[in-house]
Amino acid sequence: MQQRHLGRSGLIVSRLALGTMTWGRETDVDDAAAQLAAFRDAGGTLVDTADVYAGGDSERVLSRLLAGGDRDEVLVATKAHSPTGPGPMGRGSSRGHLLAALDASLERLGLGYVDLWQLHAWDRHTPLAESLAALDTAVASGRVRYVGVSNYNGWQTAKAAALQSAAVGGRAVAPLVSTQMEYSLLARGIEREVVPAAVDAGLGILPWSPLGRGVLTGKYRGGTPADSRARSEVLAGFVAPYLADWAVGVVDAVLTAADGLGASPVAVALAWVRDRPGVVAPVVGARTAAQLADSLASEALELPAEIRAALDDVSAPEMSYPERMPGWDSDDLEF
Repeated sequence: MQQRHLGRSGLIVSRLALGTMTWGRETDVDDAAAQLAAFRDAGGTLVDTADVYAGGDSERVLSRLLAGGDRDEVLVATKAHSPTGPGPMGRGSSRGHLLAALDASLERLGLGYVDLWQLHAWDRHTPLAESLAALDTAVASGRVRYVGVSNYNGWQTAKAAALQSAAVGGRAVAPLVSTQMEYSLLARGIEREVVPAAVDAGLGILPWSPLGRGVLTGKYRGGTPADSRARSEVLAGFVAPYLADWAVGVVDAVLTAADGLGASPVAVALAWVRDRPGVVAPVVGARTAAQLADSLASEALELPAEIRAALDDVSAPEMSYPERMPGWDSDDLEF
């Protein structure tokens, strides 16, 4: 598997990351072990989790697998922000919650440090400078190697990256290196503001749900499989927005491209998002090793320019002023 720098940093990661949101819930330890083995055999290095996945069990399962001796060859990314305890200090991006959440993650993971620690979401109740200072503390203490954000919109991404790009008030800073956002052929909204902000700031983009919450696999075209996420009490509402009529044309285009290329729809969808501007590594999750194998097969696929253009066209997000100003260019303006 090819390797890429994560943003403008020295951290080099595989261009596909292994997501573990289902570990400890839909995916048991044996299936998780099979997934990690297949991922490592394919050359994958970056494994992504979070303190709230399966109530912390995702981190616990990963801990059991890393105890087998893979730690030096696996880059571990986790996140903090979401509720993990009672009361107002059991959630959010305050210094108190973040640093406590980091210690709890390290304990569940059985590790002395994580390679990438991410703020899972924006906290409008906490000053951004306080949250970012917690990242600095984590890096300075050796508990974290690199830091990033997740689910920040455009102005939030730009502001956070700017504050972390140089020393503020004499304090040492740990520059942001990544942003993790939903991004797929069915979710291109980040191209309006987040992608330009991330590229400008030198942040590597880690797309989550790069298969459109599973819809881009094509498995819902003939109905809703009984064992699918769309039938799950927990995840049905998560998948439902992409089962609407507007998504049908995009899914059909992926299936047509896959048929023409002799590839799977999964490989086509992943290859498309993998090579978008600013993207470093799509985060793929699977319930089983067999499902993961389809994702790993995308490594061998490079989309022809005409197919990429067709997929771009059928899935293009609506853009207008100020993201796009049709009919004139700002360089032509006279003041």
